[in-house]
Amino acid sequence: HQTLVECNLETGRTHQIRVHFAHIGHPVVNDPFYGYRRMDFPIEGQALHSKSLDVKHPITGESMHFEAPLPDDFKACIEFAKTYREDKRK
Repeated sequence: HQTLVECNLETGRTHQIRVHFAHIGHPVVNDPFYGYRRMDFPIEGQALHSKSLDVKHPITGESMHFEAPLPDDFKACIEFAKTYREDKRK
């Protein structure tokens, strides 16, 4: 089973989201270190994406905001999961 989750991280700890989700039995799809690799998912790397990032500039202290759209392979992974779910309901 797969679930699309949106969450906000409070710290920048290395692998934080991957470790926490694996610990509660819900590893990130295609995470070869903390989870498992599903060969049937149409995604090259882990199904993990940072939609936005807010940081302070290290010299000026200015607040900076960056946003990134979902990559095409991530979108394909979501559509694959939806199709898989619908097929299971039939």
